[in-house]
Amino acid sequence: MRPEPVTDRTPRTVAPTLLSQNWRDVLFLHWPVHPAAVAPLLPAGVFPDVRNGTTWVGLVAFAMERLGPGRTPLPYFGTFPEVNVRLYSVDPQGRRAVVFRSLDCPRLPAVLVARSALGLPYRWSRTRWTTDGPALHLATRVRGPGGDAARCVLRARVGPRLERPGPLAEFLTARWGLHTRTVGRTVHLPVEHPPWPLHLATVEHLDETLVRAAGLEVSGPPPSVLFSPGVPVRFGPWSPVSDPLGHLR
Repeated sequence: MRPEPVTDRTPRTVAPTLLSQNWRDVLFLHWPVHPAAVAPLLPAGVFPDVRNGTTWVGLVAFAMERLGPGRTPLPYFGTFPEVNVRLYSVDPQGRRAVVFRSLDCPRLPAVLVARSALGLPYRWSRTRWTTDGPALHLATRVRGPGGDAARCVLRARVGPRLERPGPLAEFLTARWGLHTRTVGRTVHLPVEHPPWPLHLATVEHLDETLVRAAGLEVSGPPPSVLFSPGVPVRFGPWSPVSDPLGHLR
């Protein structure tokens, strides 16, 4: 039986702080997908999070700043652009979260640490994410042979502020945790940050293979395009996901 998701309209408080960082100039592109296409791609023990019979795949680009353990930012290595492909999940405890299918960034030490410590699918890439007033530009390509199978060139423009983002925008962005698979079990990492300040945005050019490389098929332009100037973020300690009978997964 699928759990009833927790209604996550307000941020959670995490303690102690495992990691801190700032997410700046965040662009969210989203496409609807059938839950059956997503379910095999999620960690054991979690389910696709569904709204009106549909779940979503996101392509998200942003600038990571001041990443570091606890509340201590790392110079240079803690600041870099990132682009990720993500899905939306809910666990037996009803916690809505994000599942990353890929995360691309140009800092090799960050890639190695995140892969080994948290089991996150980071990849070393050539990534540039720039802003020029309301104009946003992304160019990313995974390093190594076959990099064209995981690349993206994107140009977008920021629009007006959303005073009332609405239920779909809330579903896609109000996520106070992530699910991942590490040390042989599925875990939940809680995330604390203020509610997203959101703007409408438009895509002017998009040429990407990241979503297909992540094992998903989408077509046409993304029906949901949102932008945020960003938020400060803290991650708390992970906890194992259990099934309704209390077994760890």
